[in-house]
Formats: sequence, C-alpha cells, structure tokens
Amino acid sequence: KVKAISINDDNAAHIDDEKCIQCGACVYQCPFGAIQDRSFVLDIIDMIKKSQHNTQYKVYAMVAPSISSQFTYAKLGQVITVLKKLGFHTVIEAALGADMVAQAESRELAEKGFLTSSCCPAFVQYIKVNFPRLLPYVSHNLSPMAALGKYLKDTQPGCKVVFIGPCTAKKAEAQLDTVKPYVDAVMTFEELQAIFDSRDFDITTLEEDVLDNASYFGRIFARSGGLSDAVKQGLMEEKLDFIVNPVICDGIEECRMALLKKSKNALQGNFIEGMACVGGCIGGAGCLTHGEKNKAEVDKYGREAFEKTIGDAVSMLK
Repeated sequence: KVKAISINDDNAAHIDDEKCIQCGACVYQCPFGAIQDRSFVLDIIDMIKKSQHNTQYKVYAMVAPSISSQFTYAKLGQVITVLKKLGFHTVIEAALGADMVAQAESRELAEKGFLTSSCCPAFVQYIKVNFPRLLPYVSHNLSPMAALGKYLKDTQPGCKVVFIGPCTAKKAEAQLDTVKPYVDAVMTFEELQAIFDSRDFDITTLEEDVLDNASYFGRIFARSGGLSDAVKQGLMEEKLDFIVNPVICDGIEECRMALLKKSKNALQGNFIEGMACVGGCIGGAGCLTHGEKNKAEVDKYGREAFEKTIGDAVSMLK
C-alpha cells in the first residue's frame, strides 16, 4: 500500500528500498511466497547454545502482548513453559515496556501539546519517507521493545534479549543505532512455531507457567486504540492537566490521511496513534494467521494482569 513494489523492464517485481517501510504486508500477501523477510532464527539458536544453559549469560525472551491472539491450540502458560524448555532463562512481557512508554509518552505529550506515537517502527519509517517535515512531532521515547531491552541490559549486564512478536518491521528497528545495543535479535510468531515444530513438542501436554509483568494498559498496546487508552490513563495517573484528543489510525492508509491533514494544519486532534497493520499488532505480518482477530481477546488478556495501573507495573522496576 506504500507503492514500494513495481514491475521493472525485465517484467520482474522490484522492491524500492527508498519507499519500503518493512511492514511485511507483501511477505504474507504474495501468492507465490516469493518474498521473505530475513530470519535470525539460527543466530538465536546459536545464542542460546553458547549461553551454556544461561551460565555464561542470561538469554531473555521478550514476548509481544499480541501473543494472546496466537497459539490458540494451547494455553498461554504452556507456551511460556516451552520457551523455557527451548533454553531461555525467563520470559518477560514487552507490555511492561509499553507501560514504561505510556508513562513517559503521556508526559511528553502534555509538555509538547502534539505528538505522534513511536511504538510502530513501520509507521515511524513511513513518516521518515513520506512526511519528513513531521519528524519533530514523533515521540522521542523508545518503543516498548527497546525501552524494556535497555532496562534489561542496564540491570543484567551481559544478558541477551530476543524479541518475539508479530512484526517484521521490528527486525529493521533492532538494527538501528539507537536500538541495537538493547535488542540482540528478533523473530516472529511464525518463526517460533517453526522452532516448536522442529523440536516436535506437544505443547498441550505441558504444565502452565506464569507470565505476569505488565498492566492491563501495557497489554492492550497489541490492538488498535490501545496505545491511546494507555496514554489517557498515563495522563490521569501522572495528574497532568492535559486533555488528549487521539486520532487512532488503524492501518497505513489511515496513517497517511492523518499525516496529510497534519501537514496541512487540518487535523482535529493532538495525538496520532499510528499502526501500520490493520487491527494493530494483532494483524502483524509475522502472525500465525491473518484472518480477522478478536480485539476482545486482547482486552480479556489485559484484564488478567495482576498489576492494574501503569504506575504499579513500572514501580516493579525500581
């Protein structure tokens, strides 16, 4: 939808890297399976092996909150168990990083008066490519993945951080100079399922482990509108006298319209929540399925969080 693919003189498809935002839509929409995103699975396996059962360094699996919409054939606690069986030291929620970002972004919004979100790397790249004059409005906060990765690196020197989620654009984000020190590798839910298959695990027979690091508001980042709800909550918890009027962009086409209006000073709103994938992260290119997702499942997963406020979740880090 960003018109990065064209047919060249040899009648072959050509991807224009100057236009591409790494959203991954072409990867799963190509009817011939001719387009692939770069895989770091072998690097991750090597990383786990060289940790020597986490004695040389600890390897953290950071899972995106959209995991609640994946692996529907098993219970989430069983997926956490099998991740540890694969050799990860522990599993931590990227949603905790979302809590950190929601708190910081609400302060930044109140200070600046207008902001666009920085959580979706494909959306940020779209601004860089198509609306560079709006770059000053992009939140200066790291994404939840990078923010939590930084925390882990600061508190656990020498550890390795592997992000697991639905997003192919996260692979490109992890290569940025501002993010590379905090995230060692990224893989999608599709790739994780491939590893499960290669090990022939029957996940449904495993005991359930616990995943509970984040708040309701951190977890609902996985669906469109969740970030805006979290920022509203952050403003309230921080007691900031600012009324947010969010423009929720569900998919890159809605992002384009909102950015176009802002560029012409015609936007009715002071916070653009940009999600390149329709539905939000639950519609990411690296998901196991690409049908319509039930956002109610994300909210249900959020309500199961032990920490009920953003402040409570972030306070655990102190």
